[in-house]
Amino acid sequence: MNLSLFVSALLLAGISLAFLGCKTSRSGYESAPYSVVLSNGDYELRDYPELAIVQTPMPDSEGNDGNAGFGKLFRYISGNNKSQKSIAMTTPVFISQAPRTMAFVLPAKSSAEQAPAPLDSSLSLKKIPAGRFAVLRFSGARSAAKESQSIALLKTWIAEKGLVALESPVFGYFDPPWTPSFLRRNEVMLRLMPKQ
Repeated sequence: MNLSLFVSALLLAGISLAFLGCKTSRSGYESAPYSVVLSNGDYELRDYPELAIVQTPMPDSEGNDGNAGFGKLFRYISGNNKSQKSIAMTTPVFISQAPRTMAFVLPAKSSAEQAPAPLDSSLSLKKIPAGRFAVLRFSGARSAAKESQSIALLKTWIAEKGLVALESPVFGYFDPPWTPSFLRRNEVMLRLMPKQ
């Protein structure tokens, strides 16, 4: 076998394994439920039911990666709670801009009332009210520039559709950090004003 053909085959196998691994790792988790009302390429209108979350503030000093917030949330679902109960990991991890918080969605069978109380006082159990959201899916590593660009694109699409956004954006990150950036599923979402 010639060397360039061998290297090409090896590269293709590596990319395939990486893609398969990412798909498996993401699909191994329960995702926040929603129904699609309208799909237009990477843009969607979605209806979400009420979601129970556990969240923590993300101080500006934490930088852009949010490792401290993620660690606190992960310890909570790993049993660092008043019931010492493990809770299944879900996707996506939500990051809100105002106020700046990181949140894990609790599995569908859990509710904010049933979830074990956090031991860490910086964590709180909350509910995201049901509603309609405009969503843009994008890939790549998490960055302020990518987030700003995706917000601008989503706001333009919302305006073109004659819709009105109500709140600041929420980002959803679906993949573990070892996923190659071009294979990552990221989303930005804005809650919409109900049509009269």
